[in-house]
Amino acid sequence: MLKRLVVSVLLFLASVNAGAFEYTDVYFDRAEPGWGVFLVQSDTTQFLAFFIYGPDGKPTWYTAELKQDAAGNYNGPVYAITGTYFANPWQGYNIAAVGTASFEPADSYRATLRYSITGHAPVVKPVERQTLTPYPLAGSYSGSMSGTVSACADPTGNNAHFRGRYNLTVTKTGDAASALTFTFVDTDNSGIVCTVTGPLTHLGRLYKLTSGQFSCTGQGLNPAPTPATIDSYHPTGQGIEGRLTTTTPDGCNLSLRFAAVLNN
Repeated sequence: MLKRLVVSVLLFLASVNAGAFEYTDVYFDRAEPGWGVFLVQSDTTQFLAFFIYGPDGKPTWYTAELKQDAAGNYNGPVYAITGTYFANPWQGYNIAAVGTASFEPADSYRATLRYSITGHAPVVKPVERQTLTPYPLAGSYSGSMSGTVSACADPTGNNAHFRGRYNLTVTKTGDAASALTFTFVDTDNSGIVCTVTGPLTHLGRLYKLTSGQFSCTGQGLNPAPTPATIDSYHPTGQGIEGRLTTTTPDGCNLSLRFAAVLNN
């Protein structure tokens, strides 16, 4: 039961569809600093504000409202907005549809931005989340996770559903590496302790832990470390969350969505 639980915790993340991702952040083209896009997402709708430049080299103001399609991309109209000079009493604004835009995610961190403004050539740019400052992640948390497991050499290890509760300890070395220790406290999984360690890449509001090492101890578990990745690793308003994928020493493919609140 314990082994099946750990395995099932992890695979759930791999099955998460594009609609589950949240792309709110500042985006830019690393090769072209100086312009970018502010993106705020609400469910399957995105609001974009472009900070770009017109033919005269002066800042130009456009916005877009995009809706998610069946492929997980976002498409919609672009608007030009003019309004009252900020130093004058407010007299209203004017808005006009002037083109179209699309935001096509490549993963949680990067996308292709396409937009076309009437009278101008179409623009296609690779964009990524723009990092501002490091986030504090270290601390003591309490949380839960859910997942599934598949492809086990022993089919009895496969499990389509998992729920577990844990205490989580997180350490962080500068903005370069992190370690997470999950100590399970629910009845079914008590006695299991899983650790993930590895280097961090920081992109905007998210971290990615790559080339990590995953291992679990507990009754019937093989403690040998295996490669692991944590995607969309970031602080929330009350704690921390992320998505972990790995393979156990006995060959089970695991994926995990975890979330926890910070202990005071």
